[in-house]
Amino acid sequence: MEAAIQIIAGLALLALGGEGVVRGAVGIARRLGLSELLIGLTLVGFGTSTPELMTSVDAALRGSPGIAIGNVLGSNIGNILLILAIVVLIRPLTVNPAAISRDGALVIAASIALTAIALFFGELSRWIGALLVTSLLVYLLTVWRMERKGGAAAIMHEAEGHTHDPVPQKVWQSALFVLGGLGLLIWGADLLVGGAIVMARLAGISETVIGLTIVAIGTSLPELVATLAAALKGRADVAFGNIVGSNLYNILGILGVTALIQPIAIPGDIGWVDWSVLIGSACLLMAFAVTGKRLTRSEGAVLLLGYCAYVAFLIAR
Repeated sequence: MEAAIQIIAGLALLALGGEGVVRGAVGIARRLGLSELLIGLTLVGFGTSTPELMTSVDAALRGSPGIAIGNVLGSNIGNILLILAIVVLIRPLTVNPAAISRDGALVIAASIALTAIALFFGELSRWIGALLVTSLLVYLLTVWRMERKGGAAAIMHEAEGHTHDPVPQKVWQSALFVLGGLGLLIWGADLLVGGAIVMARLAGISETVIGLTIVAIGTSLPELVATLAAALKGRADVAFGNIVGSNLYNILGILGVTALIQPIAIPGDIGWVDWSVLIGSACLLMAFAVTGKRLTRSEGAVLLLGYCAYVAFLIAR
């Protein structure tokens, strides 16, 4: 019971802290005159992934690689097969392939690269972490230079800069939001990881399964709120871009930064099924989005059934 309370409290603190960091950072960026395109590409994208970052770093430092790696893999799988599925079941999304095809292809490529690294090296060392972070920085710089000329993708990323409005109007208020949010994130991650470790021991299941399911779903709740809000406002491109962008940040940014701080061994109970679902879910999403230019309720049901099947597999395993 105490472990469950820790997990719930940790998730609540992570959600509040992540929102505070994003609003504060965006407020400071606007006062400094940064463009909405750059804000949407960097601050909002990375800010919504801060719960995953703090959780994975905390788990890695505690010597719990199953939670650190499982959190990211489970979040990416859950973002597509669970969160986007729920959103599409509530409101089907019309997507612009030109706005999401590039980022979607990069998510698939990053998923394949991560799988290859894990299977070949068996760990995420500091040099691999540096490679992942460098890849993210190169991507952001390239995209920013491309999208300054405008286009569908640029409009999408500019709109993402407004998804967390309103923001503090004064710099000192924004700074308080950032500092307070960081404090809540650190506290929340500590409670969540501690509770997850205790729950895994009491339930007699691996930390990896807890990381792939409870921790991953919990840290992805900000994506559910942001994606659903964008969809209900008729901003399908922002809703879709939020999921794709979050998955890209999770692999290149979250795992990259975590490995730089503390190298992570790939848990032995993350197998070919988990890696296949990671890659397959991204490929399936892109196939639905590009071929039909629309995500329908029937496709959302397929995604959700896929997630249920995967969780059933984890429980049986």
